[in-house]
Amino acid sequence: MKQQAIVLRTPSGISGDMLLTGLARLANVSNAELSAIVDSIGVEALHDCVTIEPHHVNWITGWQARITLPHEHHHRTPAVIYDIIDRSALSDPAKALARRAFAILAEAEATVHGCTVDEVHFHEVGALDSILDTCVAASLFTRIDPAEFHCSPLPMCDGVIRCEHGLLASPPPAVQEMLSGIPVYGADGMGETVTPTALAFLKAAGARFGKWPQCEVVTSARAYGGKVFEHLPNGANFFLVTL
Repeated sequence: MKQQAIVLRTPSGISGDMLLTGLARLANVSNAELSAIVDSIGVEALHDCVTIEPHHVNWITGWQARITLPHEHHHRTPAVIYDIIDRSALSDPAKALARRAFAILAEAEATVHGCTVDEVHFHEVGALDSILDTCVAASLFTRIDPAEFHCSPLPMCDGVIRCEHGLLASPPPAVQEMLSGIPVYGADGMGETVTPTALAFLKAAGARFGKWPQCEVVTSARAYGGKVFEHLPNGANFFLVTL
């Protein structure tokens, strides 16, 4: 029997909302089904906050997550986020994947800040959008349940990123910590191409970085994020394949 796998190509990088978008298209969920997954997280502020809509960049059609969330200043610890995940109505495999992703993030942040994992206070990655992206992506990924997950080497750009810690060099420190052992290449452009939330998810989901596997494509989806790079092919390309 043929096995199902996911192949991801990231010519302009990858973010949490792009993961959510691409996996939603591969899983063939409607916006109503997506809303039900979001509600299963059990965070009231996330209710009815996201839809997946057609989007164009340079006249190429793809999909984009339209996310509307309240502005907040919460700095959540890993324990608080684990509690949100554990109390949710997500499936057990989705909970386990979401916890692994945040655990990888917590280890990276602890190294960056010279503290223990328990002392980490997530800023951007503890915000509602990161909880949304990680939990929904985990639900969709485990619903597809691929035997393998293949991802291209990741593009890296120089530049400056503005965040709560001030101005940081690209890639940001948490991404630097998580890049060990992952193939990367320099891309034309400036700024953040790979977000901490996305990279932690790729690692937690067991992504294999490199060339395409020998496979047969079943379906594909192009996911756009909120940033457009002038000198790069934009969007992340998701493929559901059989091996």
